[in-house]
Amino acid sequence: MRLIRLMLLAVLTTASLFAHADDEAAVKRLTELLNQAQTITARFSQLSLDGSGTQLQETAGELALKRPGLFRWHTDEPMEQLLVSDGKQVWLYDPDLEQVTIQSLDQRLTHTPALLLSGDVSQIRENFEITFKEGGSVVDFILKPKSKDTLFDSLRLSFRNGVLNDMQLIDSIGQRTNILFMSVKMNQPLDDKQFSFEIPEGADVIQE
Repeated sequence: MRLIRLMLLAVLTTASLFAHADDEAAVKRLTELLNQAQTITARFSQLSLDGSGTQLQETAGELALKRPGLFRWHTDEPMEQLLVSDGKQVWLYDPDLEQVTIQSLDQRLTHTPALLLSGDVSQIRENFEITFKEGGSVVDFILKPKSKDTLFDSLRLSFRNGVLNDMQLIDSIGQRTNILFMSVKMNQPLDDKQFSFEIPEGADVIQE
């Protein structure tokens, strides 16, 4: 826990050296960075920590997104899950439970970090209070949802040399989820078929 606190102190100290911008500049800068990548593919590693810094879960997987609204997030075994969006619906498939949850891609779901990356950037300002810090090749954005009906209290989204690098989410009880993106490729052709989902035979379906 002491190490985690020291790391946080280092981040906060470094952040104080960066130039803070107003909301207008933050929205413009984030929009520029998101718009330059109409498609993204990457590997990711995800680490969840509780409020004291104790590790809760570690997973890895791969993602593909195509703006606006098309998204595929696949978590590797042994905790395999698949999240797919075609811009209208979202499917969450759990192979172990043989269960598919289907939701409409409504306003609330645009607050989900995975879908934020592939969403309509014009809505960012409506849904989030945004600030940013820039130093050298790194740009960090802090997004705080304006609505209380969200999955997180704050989100840090970082770019390095204009490329998505990592994000950190903090929820209402202090649990943190750190996601590191690797082997990021932008603007590669992607087949829309991978953003649709066919329900496996025998799977339980939950419609929300």
